[in-house]
Amino acid sequence: MKIAIILGTSKSDGNTRKLVESFVEQSGAKLFDLSDFDISFYDYEHENSKDDFLPIIHELLRFDHLVFASPVYWYSMSAQLKVFFDRLSDLLTIEKELGRKLKGKSISVLSTGYNLDLPACFVQPFELTASYMQLEFKGCEYLAVQSESDLGKVTSSAAQAIENVI
Repeated sequence: MKIAIILGTSKSDGNTRKLVESFVEQSGAKLFDLSDFDISFYDYEHENSKDDFLPIIHELLRFDHLVFASPVYWYSMSAQLKVFFDRLSDLLTIEKELGRKLKGKSISVLSTGYNLDLPACFVQPFELTASYMQLEFKGCEYLAVQSESDLGKVTSSAAQAIENVI
């Protein structure tokens, strides 16, 4: 199974990145760090069609499973990942054929945060998007990081996420 990870974070060397790197190391997934791309906010006039969003989607079509990775920011995904999700609207309007090619793929989520428990509202946008776009949602792996010692769980957390995908 070919796996891609789409990482959206404001801290490229933070806890979520550590979890993602462990996942990549164990699974051979390809990492797409949204900080490395120029993706504009959703635009109803679609004047942003020359940014990096559509080229990334074309590349993601080569993968069977997509992992969205984000720390929990105010009970939600990062701003970078939210912009990416907003742009999925392009695949429902001006790029419908491209959007249809995603149908049937599976997705999951990797996340870190300070709270012991992941807020239920965090996962809902991923589940609802998967349902709407006819993607199979395979779950979310969350690692609570309250101290440096919690980072010792990165390897096992990444392994659990891989097990949920396969």
